Amino acid sequence: MIRKKFDTSQLQVTQIGLGLAALGRPGYINLGHAQDLERMYDVDAMELHAHAVLDTAWKSGIRYFDAARSYGRAEIFLSTWLSSRHIDPAEVVVGSKWGYTYTADWQVEAEKHEIKEHSLDVFQRQLAESRRLLGDYLNIYHIHSATLESGVLDNQQVLSALARTRETGLIIGLSLSGPNQSATLRKALALNFDGKPLFRSVQATWNLLAREAAGALSEAHSAGMGVIIKEALANGRLTDRNDDPHFAQQLRLLATEAEAAGTTIDGLALAAALAQPWADVVLSGAAQSVHLLSNVSAQDVAWTNETESRLAGLVEPAAYYWQRRSELDWN
Repeated sequence: MIRKKFDTSQLQVTQIGLGLAALGRPGYINLGHAQDLERMYDVDAMELHAHAVLDTAWKSGIRYFDAARSYGRAEIFLSTWLSSRHIDPAEVVVGSKWGYTYTADWQVEAEKHEIKEHSLDVFQRQLAESRRLLGDYLNIYHIHSATLESGVLDNQQVLSALARTRETGLIIGLSLSGPNQSATLRKALALNFDGKPLFRSVQATWNLLAREAAGALSEAHSAGMGVIIKEALANGRLTDRNDDPHFAQQLRLLATEAEAAGTTIDGLALAAALAQPWADVVLSGAAQSVHLLSNVSAQDVAWTNETESRLAGLVEPAAYYWQRRSELDWN
């Protein structure tokens, strides 16, 4: 698998990474998540399952792994896998995130699955927790779901703490969500401490349905930031699991294009993300090894101008896309 330099650091990342949002907790919004876990929610069983998928990722050449404090036990599962496989920290790049606290208590259905708070206290607590679990493996630390509304980019206490943490060698970044990803990213790009940009990594949603952030992500990449694409499959909407009758016509188009390209719908969607010149890492969120292998096959799919032209009409208005995402069921 192709490796490339990430941002202005010496880190080398693979073009496909594995995100653990669906592997670290029993409930998540991906279509078919319950099927992926075979409804086996025992902690030990889920850890073994996560380790099996991580093994598949490693054998496939994946060397970038993404977690978050709010992904249930994702950091723990990743940590025990890294240590049990005796993986050298120099061989992998690990990113995690702070700002959401997991509150579902290992339940599929919960009043609140996670609570967002971008305060200094939460940053300090969660950074200590992530470092305790991941130690020398932790390379990149993102604000989880930074938005203009959360106020985190105006919180001087938090920004100063992030700048101090940057000086310890940790790459500071932000993940984005919502219809205003571009505005949030451009505000982050303008933040400097001691004459140096504060943020060197950004993780953003981009897929065939949601392209709003493309321009800002290109600007960030040109400015030296590492760019990570998340939700390239739109939480399963860009797979054959999508049985929404209102999406049937779009799904038929995707299936036709995938067949012509000799791949699957998910392979085609990920190939689109991999083709973006500003993308350093594209995350797979697979929770089954067979799906991960299908995702990885995207690196061999040719993304042509003709395919781009035929699928350009799939783009949804940003507000509609994020509203539709908010309606997905935890399962």
